Formats: sequence, C-alpha cells, structure tokens
Amino acid sequence: MYKQIGVITGGGDAPGLNAVIRSVVRTAIKEFGMKVTGIEDSFEGLLGETQTMKLTTRAVSGILPRGGTMLGTRNTGGFCCFVEDKVVFPEETIKEAIENLRKLEIEALVVIGGDGTLAIAQEFYKRGIPVIGVPKTIDNDLAATELTFGFMTAIDIATEALDRLHTTAASHDRVMILEVMGRHTGWIALHAGLAGSADVILIPEIPFSFESMVQKVRAREKSGSRFTNIVVAEGAKEVGKSEIYQDFGDIKSAPRLGGIGDYVRHKVEEMTGKESRCVVLGHLQRGGSPNAFDRMLGTNFGACAVRALANGQVGKMVALQAGYVVNVPLSEAIANVKTVPVNGQLVRTARDIGISFAAPKEAKL
Repeated sequence: MYKQIGVITGGGDAPGLNAVIRSVVRTAIKEFGMKVTGIEDSFEGLLGETQTMKLTTRAVSGILPRGGTMLGTRNTGGFCCFVEDKVVFPEETIKEAIENLRKLEIEALVVIGGDGTLAIAQEFYKRGIPVIGVPKTIDNDLAATELTFGFMTAIDIATEALDRLHTTAASHDRVMILEVMGRHTGWIALHAGLAGSADVILIPEIPFSFESMVQKVRAREKSGSRFTNIVVAEGAKEVGKSEIYQDFGDIKSAPRLGGIGDYVRHKVEEMTGKESRCVVLGHLQRGGSPNAFDRMLGTNFGACAVRALANGQVGKMVALQAGYVVNVPLSEAIANVKTVPVNGQLVRTARDIGISFAAPKEAKL
C-alpha cells in the first residue's frame, strides 16, 4: 500500500476536473489512509523548485461544482517537444521530475489528462513510477473509453448556443455558423448538431464540398425555410484541402486550429448571396460548472483510479465500457484516436432526419 500519492492535471481544462481531484483525495484518505499531494501546473510542478500542495478532505471541500482545476494545468510544457512533426520526450527533464518525486516521497501518481498528458504518464511508468491515468478530453476522442468527463457539459453548452442562434437565424433569414471544438473528431459537432436541430454538420471525418452545402441552403429556401444553421468542428476540412490554422506552432507547441467557421461563412455568403454570421464557441465549451453527468463520471473515475493503485493495477487508465469503469493499459488508451464512424448509427440517424454533412456525393442526390 502506498503511503503517499500525487495527483496531476494536464492539458486543456475540462468541466469535471475538480470532481476527479475531490474523489481521489477523499477515497485515498478515507478508504486507504493515504496522504495526497497535489502537483501544480501539470508535470511542470515537478521541475526546479517544485510546486505542490497538501490535499486534505478540507482542502477539496466545495470544489465539486467548480470548473477548471484547483491544481492548475499546462499543455505538455517542457516534457515533450515537436521535431519534424514527431513528439520527443526529453530524457533529462523526465529524470529531474522523477528525482523530485522521490524527494517529495510521492510513491505513485494519478494523472488526469488526454492523449498528450497520458503519453507523458506512460513515459514515467516505463521508468518505474506507478501510474494510473484518468481520461480527460472534451473532444471524447480517447478510443479506450466510451465517454470522457467534460464532453457532456460541452454538448450542453454547444446545444444551447445552437438553440439561441436558431431564433436569430429564423428572425433574419440568415445562415448562422457555429464553430465548436474537435481537432481530429466531430463528436461535439455531431451530438450538438443533432440535439440543437442543425441543418448542416461539418466534421473532420467527412470532408465537405461547398457545392453540396449551398444546395442544402437553397433546398431549404425552396421548402419555405429561409434560414440555415450550420455547426462545424474546428478540424473540419474542405475536400482536397487541409485544416485551417491560426497558429502553426513551433518546437514547443503544437499547431493551433482556428478559422474554419469564418471561412465557411465567407464562402456561403459569396455563393448564395445570403447574409451569414459566424460564432466561435471556443473556450466557453470547456469553462464553468460541470453538469450532473460529468460530476458523477469524474467522481467515479477518481475513486476507481485510487482503488486501481491500491490493488496494484498500475500502468493503466480507468475507462467507461458498457456502463462499468474498467482498467485498460495506458499504451492501449493512447494508441488510437476514436473518430466518428462515417457509416455509424448517429451519422445515419442525422441523414435520415434530413441533416446534411455536405459530402460531395450529397450534392448529386
């Protein structure tokens, strides 16, 4: 049994992070008598003059409904860099962090993050540090788990935005475009588009054509609906073209997507003559209080992560599968991105009820 464990949050913030931290602390202390140390600002808190905090049940009291993370977070920091589009883990940086873990008498880590953060956790595990991962990404793109906390809250926010844009679009006979998160996958766009009555959904998995999109806009006008609502994932791309970036990154940071919504707005307005507007939801999707589902999922993940450590299940990640929280190898958890099946049930349902994905073949239907 470990006497003291550490907890780290990494990557972008997501609603439910504090729920996980609270659950880790309460389970570790109340169930297993462990001490818990919070490592601040992700793995960066293990470098130089380490930044940590003692986590007690009193320290985590009241944080369940709070957004963000009480520990602070960073996107990879000095623990990985990009060389010729490949991720490299600096050996000296990891060695320093491991040495500081030993000085702090932290025997094991609970690491809460997405594929980037968990890839760093896997490097620690390879070097002998007991690690258990907790999946965190509002994109819901980790293949080993059916759901990640924060995703449902992001859908709620995007759906409410679509509801509000719907009334403005109908009042002004406009084309309204909502850009949501989704670098490699369109889970948020697809779910929010279905729940928010979008007319067109653009996702990375299905390259779109403006010909097909414009046909949908004109078909709606002919049927008496003179407005159109479009939801687009930030990683969506036109047929034969690449994603749109606002920042191409450097050795320390990955490229940053942005601008697809405004690009679609400009082209649709140009091709149809209809007044169009774009709203970029951005960080509104990941800020604020988690909904009830994400609070419960985060709490369950946190408790199960500590149980896994106590039972020697290290080098694993907790995951939701068929309604149960199970442990899967970290290597499996970060091996693949979970993309939207283009012929899957949700995509078929969307098409059945008249939603277009603006694929080229749809223009010929």
